[in-house]
Amino acid sequence: NRKPVTDPIIDKLIVDYSEEQNIARREISDEEIVERCIYGLVNVGAQILDEGIALRAGDIDMVYLTGYGFPLFRGGPMFYADSVGLKKVAETIAGFEKGRNGHFWKVAPLLKKLAAEDKRFNR
Repeated sequence: NRKPVTDPIIDKLIVDYSEEQNIARREISDEEIVERCIYGLVNVGAQILDEGIALRAGDIDMVYLTGYGFPLFRGGPMFYADSVGLKKVAETIAGFEKGRNGHFWKVAPLLKKLAAEDKRFNR
């Protein structure tokens, strides 16, 4: 089954490392986990589009749907971002940029532009 099994040794390692690195422990919601995983894909997808590596957002979605097993009912990361709203995606990424290890997060210029214009990746 998929029920989590805790390991006290691993729990202690994580707590000790957090203390060593001065990382405040906190609850992380399921929503934040999804945002951090999927919005990263969306942001890189926007960079790929902006650089002309992919022609359309739908092309990126097809790679994720057929090559990486992204859930079909979500339609791919770019489609998912459109359904959430690019403004929300861009604002959330900007918030991550202000947090710990924020240097890993920077809103892609195309995502920022489309969000500001209230547009979508897929027209």
